[in-house]
Amino acid sequence: MLGRYLTKSLDETKQLAAKFAKEVSIGKVIALIGELGTGKTAFTQGFAKAMGIKEAVGSPTFKLISEYEGVKFRLYHIDCYRLKNAQQFINIGGEDYLAPICGVTLIEWADIIKEILPNDTIMINFKRIIGKSNQREIIISNNS
Repeated sequence: MLGRYLTKSLDETKQLAAKFAKEVSIGKVIALIGELGTGKTAFTQGFAKAMGIKEAVGSPTFKLISEYEGVKFRLYHIDCYRLKNAQQFINIGGEDYLAPICGVTLIEWADIIKEILPNDTIMINFKRIIGKSNQREIIISNNS
C-alpha cells in the first residue's frame, strides 16, 4: 500500500488506515509523522478498529504508551511528542516496542526517534492541504 493518498475528512483518513491495517503483518513498526492536527491519531483509530479493538483509542501523549488487544495481535500505540530525543525513549524501555513480537507498533511523532527506528519501518507522513481544512496528503513509504 505504499504511495500517496488524499483524504478529504477524518472518516476517509480512518478508512485508509483500516485498509492499510489489513495488509500489515505482526512485528511491524509504523512511524507516523506530521504536525499537530494532521490526522495521526485518527489514522491510529481507524487502524485499531480494523484490528478488532473495541476500546476507545485516543492520543497517548500523557502516558506515552497505550496497549490494546486486537483480534489477531496487539497494538502498541506510542506518542513521542513529549520526548526530546531517542535516548529518552530508550531510557523508558522503548526499544522493546521497536521489535514487537506479539503485535504492531504505531509511533506518533516518530521523527523524534528516527535514528533508532528499524530499517524496515513503514513511514507515514501527514500534511494538511493549504486552503482545505479537512483534506490531508498521506504518503506511505519504506524507511529510507
